[in-house]
Amino acid sequence: MTELLAETTRPLPLEEVDLADNDRFLDGVTPWRMFHTLRHEDPVHWQPEPEPNTGFWSVTRHADIVRVDRDAETFTSTKFVNLEEVDDDQIAKRRSMLETDGLRHTALRRLLHRQFTPRAVAQYTDFLRGLTARTLDAALPKGRFDFVSEVAADFPINVLARMFDVPGEDTQQLIDWGNRIIGNTDPDYADVLLHSQESEKYRDLPFRSPAALEVFAYGRELAAQRKGGDNTDLISQLVNQLPSDGVPLSDRDFDNYFLLLVVAGNETTRHAISHSMLALIQHPEQLDRLRRDPSLIPGAVEEFLRWASPVYHFRRTATRDTELGGKQIKEGDKVVLWFASGNRDEDVFDRPYEFDVTRTNIDHVTFGKGSPHFCLGNALARLEIRIMFEELIPRLADIRVDGDIRRVRSNFVNGIKELPVEVTLA
Repeated sequence: MTELLAETTRPLPLEEVDLADNDRFLDGVTPWRMFHTLRHEDPVHWQPEPEPNTGFWSVTRHADIVRVDRDAETFTSTKFVNLEEVDDDQIAKRRSMLETDGLRHTALRRLLHRQFTPRAVAQYTDFLRGLTARTLDAALPKGRFDFVSEVAADFPINVLARMFDVPGEDTQQLIDWGNRIIGNTDPDYADVLLHSQESEKYRDLPFRSPAALEVFAYGRELAAQRKGGDNTDLISQLVNQLPSDGVPLSDRDFDNYFLLLVVAGNETTRHAISHSMLALIQHPEQLDRLRRDPSLIPGAVEEFLRWASPVYHFRRTATRDTELGGKQIKEGDKVVLWFASGNRDEDVFDRPYEFDVTRTNIDHVTFGKGSPHFCLGNALARLEIRIMFEELIPRLADIRVDGDIRRVRSNFVNGIKELPVEVTLA
């Protein structure tokens, strides 16, 4: 792995950095080189963008990321958290919990907060072990298979289906919707590419994706079935509770909340599992450590999350003129938090480009850091990842990459589309 480390940290001239170019995120190396250059040479960097966007500030150091993430008064989420620039009409139609701050954000979050506490998700432990066993029983005997589709994608979506209380046969459709929506800059996934002229027809839909209409229809049918009931599934909780601020969910609020659950509940954990598996393949000595001492796995989950960084960034918007990292930020400027870069910051992590399952005190920002927007599903993601590798590693005598690794064309989601592997069972 010395070559991979050297390639990742090989100097890249500042003028060659372009975090707006999705093609630069396909090789698994260039993003880290760009982040490395920015942290060392220009940690709050103005990044031009193609029209119609106007450019953004790239925040790449851990300390600055944490500062911005915690200061919602100066750096708001209400102007949207992706790079797309939206007008007031689009904001009104597309706003989800992610794009709210203050009391409304707290009220929306509280609707499902109890279902995602560590104590609440712990009740899924036996279910997760059984699900993991079934997933691995189906995949591993094949010897050669795509780890993403056979293991990483299959596992978290089945958990989500359980929390929605929907049939298992719906899981492939949920995966497909997540791919089509979150992969809106990848021609293999998107129905309509984000920056195409055709996308104007879908400008009022989340991610400008026509797949959102299918998700809305599916969610509305579930809502109609659960309205007035006393079940504890996520849909029932959404449709039968009044938010704590006293403002009911509108039909549009429900649509956008449900779509957020479909995307966030599937994509991020799936990619975290895929990246973690690839890291263990590329660092066989680390895999061997976990095989010899499974008690290391719970702690290793935090290193998995740091290393995987399944979401590259989230955006905020400056509400006033301010200073950050020596740069003058103007009111209305987009300020983009590159969480993935923060997870490689040398000021916070010793040997940040080394994958070390015995690493301790891992202050990663994968889920955000100390802000109201801290990932609601973090406890569930941690549990899913831990159980997956506790069940998987003892079954493996050997695992290796068996073909080309294909990544999602996106500067938002750090995703692996295909990870072909060959396994030898223990």
